[in-house]
Amino acid sequence: MNVLIIKRLIILFPVVLFAYFLTFSEDESITKTEIANAEKLIGLDFTESERDSMLDDLNDNLQDYLKIRNVYLDNSVMPSLLFNPIPKNFNFSDSQKQLEFSDYSNMELPSNKDELAFYSVGELAELIKTKQISSVDLTMFFIERLKKYDPALHCVITLTEKRAIKQAKLMDEEIAAGKYRGLLHGIPFGVKDLLATKDYKTTWGAEPYKEQMINKDAAVIKKIESAGGVLVAKLTMGALAWGDVWFGGKTRNPWNTEKGSSGSSAGPASAVSAGLVPFAIGTETWGSIVSPSTVCGVTGLRPTYGRVSRTGAMALSWSMDKIGPICRNTEDLAIVFAAIYGKDGIDPTLYDAPFNYLPVVDLSKIKIAYLKNDFDKDYAFHKNDSLTLAKLRDLGAELIPIELPDVDVNALSFILSAEAGAVFDELTRSNRDDLLVRQIKNAWPNRFRSARFIPAIEYINANRIRTILINEMGELFEEVDLYIAPSWEGDNLLLTNLTGHPCVVLPNGFSEEGTPTSISFIGNLFDEGTIIAVAKKYQDATDFHLKHPELNY
Repeated sequence: MNVLIIKRLIILFPVVLFAYFLTFSEDESITKTEIANAEKLIGLDFTESERDSMLDDLNDNLQDYLKIRNVYLDNSVMPSLLFNPIPKNFNFSDSQKQLEFSDYSNMELPSNKDELAFYSVGELAELIKTKQISSVDLTMFFIERLKKYDPALHCVITLTEKRAIKQAKLMDEEIAAGKYRGLLHGIPFGVKDLLATKDYKTTWGAEPYKEQMINKDAAVIKKIESAGGVLVAKLTMGALAWGDVWFGGKTRNPWNTEKGSSGSSAGPASAVSAGLVPFAIGTETWGSIVSPSTVCGVTGLRPTYGRVSRTGAMALSWSMDKIGPICRNTEDLAIVFAAIYGKDGIDPTLYDAPFNYLPVVDLSKIKIAYLKNDFDKDYAFHKNDSLTLAKLRDLGAELIPIELPDVDVNALSFILSAEAGAVFDELTRSNRDDLLVRQIKNAWPNRFRSARFIPAIEYINANRIRTILINEMGELFEEVDLYIAPSWEGDNLLLTNLTGHPCVVLPNGFSEEGTPTSISFIGNLFDEGTIIAVAKKYQDATDFHLKHPELNY
């Protein structure tokens, strides 16, 4: 039985309840005929007496549903059942070592100021630290670029100029007084507009929420600003974190503005690629950092689930949402991640684990694997991916062929739909989902409605299979330190989002159309430092991350 049939059978019993969700009154009740019709949709066959026995329970349940809907549930309210990505026998590291980064002491301000647009965080940090440029000047430089290129790229929802200038002035005052917060001191950045900001709208990229004010700052923004960062823009996202279409249009790919930037971290990837911000914060539930980073030719980190606080972030899937940086290069990932990981005292899903990173590694001493069957397939990025494996071998890596656990993860993908449907249930019941721009079958309005028919039993059993998958991945990482995967080919992207494993995605070439391609490095839980360092080793030996789109618009 194929996945499509399975998904069609995995529908809420009894399906007829949906007809009553918006119209049911106390005078109406479910009938045996309606139960019999619903059975066809879930692949079950009850007897007449069994249907008769169910009537009271189903009608009682329906009354309970109606009562539950009278309780207001803010997007920030999590369910009491929390996802646990930790496999059996997993050992947490308790050793936090001194973080080391590359030496940027030879950096000088370029004669052509426009070149700053594509400097890394580490390079810009040295210019600020040595007072070669002020945070205010750098901030205004990037704000002007955001204003200049957004009409072509549609990657900005809100400029936070007033807030940015205030923060930049403070950073300059501290530098003048001899206080230096670290490599993010005075560095401008942008965030995906699902992160709440005080005094600025948080639109979630969606028409029903485009005037929404959540008058607080998301934890990740607080952490970056505490480290010295300067927020300059709320960047676009596909409406409610799907794709690159938002209420203001489609976010464009700087390499080819006739194409979208993919999603849902559409604005962050587009803005970093075009040199409109040095780095940005995105989120991933199922590919929303990997995919736009790929097509825009930037470097992204999807951290381990439970690594970065989601306090103040729009929820889509409580068991799959992850927040991470999108940057110019791999070391910038480490610089930003060092500022944002860790507990915040509010988000109950966070783990207290160290982050260790060194900029130089010996690949011969690291157990690096690759997904042989996926790399052997004929797919779009095959040539560039093969060259990546060859380059890693040249750099000293002994690549170990492995395969992922034999679990049909596509049959588990409705976990995301079930959770997203619950998150935005009020939107569905109020019919305000009609306001969303995308109204095709493969879009949130239809997906939220369909999610109403996912049975609780199937959702729970899918998560039980997920536990098996987590433990099998735990066994895989007992044998290797990390593995290389095609970014889009095979089941790796969905599988590792279900298990919560971290990923670094970085450019590894270009397609025949001239748009970037990418490769993914997958690490063990809470071991972002290793995959960033290994990816850096590869990136330092290539120059794909140094190539930039020509902004002739």
